Amino acid sequence: MEVLISTLSLLLALTLTLLYTAKATKRRRASLPPGPLPLPLIGNLHQLGSEPHKSIAKLAEIHGPIMTVQLGQVTTVVISSASAAKQVLQKQDHLFANRGVPDAIRACDHAEMSLPWIHLSPKWRDLRKVCNAEIFSYRKMQESEHLRWRKIHEMVADVGASASAPRGEAVVVAEVGFKTMLNLMSSLLMSVDLDQPGSELGREFEQSFMSILKIAGAPNLVDCYPWMERFDPQRIRARMTPHFADMLSFVDSQISQRLSHRAENGSDSVDTDVLDNLLNIVQDESQEITRADIKHLILDLFVAGTDTTSTILEWAMSEMIRNPLIMLKAKAELARTVDKGKQVKDSDIQHLPYLQAIVKESLRLHPVIPLLLPRKVLTDLELSGYTLPKDTKVLINAWAIGRDPETWASPDEFDPERFLGSEVDVKGAHFELIPFGSGRRVCVGMPLANRMLHLMLGSLVNCFDWGLEGGAKAEELDMSDVFGIGLQKAKHLRAVPIVV
Repeated sequence: MEVLISTLSLLLALTLTLLYTAKATKRRRASLPPGPLPLPLIGNLHQLGSEPHKSIAKLAEIHGPIMTVQLGQVTTVVISSASAAKQVLQKQDHLFANRGVPDAIRACDHAEMSLPWIHLSPKWRDLRKVCNAEIFSYRKMQESEHLRWRKIHEMVADVGASASAPRGEAVVVAEVGFKTMLNLMSSLLMSVDLDQPGSELGREFEQSFMSILKIAGAPNLVDCYPWMERFDPQRIRARMTPHFADMLSFVDSQISQRLSHRAENGSDSVDTDVLDNLLNIVQDESQEITRADIKHLILDLFVAGTDTTSTILEWAMSEMIRNPLIMLKAKAELARTVDKGKQVKDSDIQHLPYLQAIVKESLRLHPVIPLLLPRKVLTDLELSGYTLPKDTKVLINAWAIGRDPETWASPDEFDPERFLGSEVDVKGAHFELIPFGSGRRVCVGMPLANRMLHLMLGSLVNCFDWGLEGGAKAEELDMSDVFGIGLQKAKHLRAVPIVV
C-alpha cells in the first residue's frame, strides 16, 4: 500500500509539474512570434532533421518570417525575410548584438577571447578596431596585393601540373581553394607557408584544423539543454580541446620565435606582417590587447578565412560547369579584359561585372553559414509587435532570404544576370543578400574573402577549360549539400582542367 501511495503521489506531482510547465510555456509563447507547437522536453527538435536551414524555411512558410521554435530548452526566434532581417541587423542591431555561443567553442576558453563570439565589450571593440585598421583596411589590402598575386600564381601552377599529366588529372576544387587560402592566410598572418609538400608542421596544423571544423559542425545536446554543460555528454567540448590547444600552441610558438628574432635583431629587421603589427600594439600598450588575444584572433582568422572561402569557390565552379552558357560568357568577359590564359589581378576585378555577378549569385544560393552566427537578445524587447525576452536566441536564415520568391524571380535558378545593373551587393547594406551578415557583427574578413573569391574563380576559368571526371555530363552533377559548420557540397567537385 505504501508503495502504491508513493507511486500515485509521484505521478500526481509529475502531472502537476507538466501542467504548470505547459501553462507557463503557453503564457510565454503568447507574446512571442508564432511557431510550430513544441513537444514536451524536445520542443521542435524533431522537425529540424539533417537540413535545418531547409526545414526551418518550410516552417516559416506556414508561421511567418518571424517565427519561434523551441530547440530543447532554448527558445529561438528565426528570421526568414529581408525586411525582418533589417529590423534585427540595422534598426535594433545593438539589442541583438550578443552571441549565442555553441558549447564546443568554449574549449580552451576560446569563447571568452574570440572576436566572432565574445559579447559586446571594450575587448570586442579593441579587437574589431585592430582587424579593421591593421588587417582588412583598404591600405592594408593594397599592401598585401603582391602576396595574393603570388598565391594565385602558385594555384594556377599547381592546377596546370594536373592538366599537364599524361591523361589529365582531376582536381578537387575545394582542396585547391583550401590550399590557396591556407597558404595565403599563413603568409599574411605569420610569413609562413603551411601547406607545402612534405611539411610535417603543416600536416599537423591542417589535421587539427579539419578536426575543429568536423567537431564544431556536429549537433550538440548541450546547445539545446544548457544544464548538460557540466557533463558534456557527447564529449564534443572535450574532443575539441586538444585540437584548439594544438593550433594555439603552434601560434604561440610563432610568437615566441618572432619575439626572439626581434630581441636579437630589432623589430625593424623583421618583414612586416599581421603578427608584427599585433606585437607592436601589445608593446605600445595603445590598446588592451594581450598575447593570449593574439593567439585566439589568429586562430579565428584561420578558421573563418580558409574553409568558408574555398567552399564558395567550389559552389561557384560547380554552378558554372553545370551551366555551360554562363561559363562561356564568363570566359568571353575575361578574355576581353584580362587576356585569355592569364591570371586575374586585383585591379581587374572592377572591370569584370559578369564575374562579380557570378560570385553574388553563388553567395545568394549557397551561403556558407546558412543560419549565420546565432545572436542573443540583450534585454526584453519588441520586434514587429512581438515581445522577445532577454537571452532569446535569434537565428537569421540567410539561405531562406536568398531564395525568397517575394524578392527573387525564379529563386532556385542560377542566374547571374539578375545582378547586372543592380546595386545589390554582399556588404551588408542590402538585406536580401547577407551571406556575410550585417551590422556591427558583419564578418570582419569580408574584404579579403570577397576579393580572393574573384581572383581564384576568375583565374581558374580564364586559365583552363573544365570537364567532369570520367566524362560525366554537366547536367548530372550532384548539387546536394550537407549542413555542418558550413554548407558544403555533399560530394566534392572533381573536375579535369585543360590548359587554354
